[in-house]
Amino acid sequence: MVNGEAVYRKVPSGLDLTPTKLVEIIEQLTADWQYDYISIGYPGLTGPNGPLAEPYNLGPGWVAFDFAAAFGKPVKVLNDAAMQAIGSYEGGRMLFLGVGTGLGSALIADGVIISLELSNLRWNSRQSVGDLTKKSALKLNGKRRWRSVVIELSDFLARSFLVDYVVIGGGNAKYLKDLPTGVRVGHNQAAFRGGFRVWELDFIPTMADSVSNKELRVIY
Repeated sequence: MVNGEAVYRKVPSGLDLTPTKLVEIIEQLTADWQYDYISIGYPGLTGPNGPLAEPYNLGPGWVAFDFAAAFGKPVKVLNDAAMQAIGSYEGGRMLFLGVGTGLGSALIADGVIISLELSNLRWNSRQSVGDLTKKSALKLNGKRRWRSVVIELSDFLARSFLVDYVVIGGGNAKYLKDLPTGVRVGHNQAAFRGGFRVWELDFIPTMADSVSNKELRVIY
């Protein structure tokens, strides 16, 4: 996506997707777009200079890859859950849970972003939180069981982290309903909004949904 364009473009990813292939695909998809900066939501641990660990669901070569040199433009790489969290943030203390292929999570406390790995928490003696909330668990256990786990988990984590609200995003959030007070489903364009906000000096919600700097064009 790029601000100023109404339609987003996508291609399937998979175990054969390397960063070099990503660059080639993006350059082909956006050949007729004009943009100044690039934000990448990465499915793994990231640091100031990009990915810190290889993803389990993509090809190799992400750690130490020079995205800025490859694209010839400034690039910021953030954990994908953190990116969505930034786009969903409305101030105060917020916990973000991303329910997709796996469970992504991030905490924002008064503008400070903390990436989490809540999928490692134990649910019982045999299963972790990640085991019961990932996409394969949804298929195996059914929507009703999966939904009850996610709702119970979000309520428990909200009280544990003392947050003001919880936002649940990701591809499987659409299956949720009857959420407890203080828990809501995030908008599916939150990741793009987050990708835009990370280039601002301050992304707190005084920016509102339509960011004031209309000259800045960011691709996510």
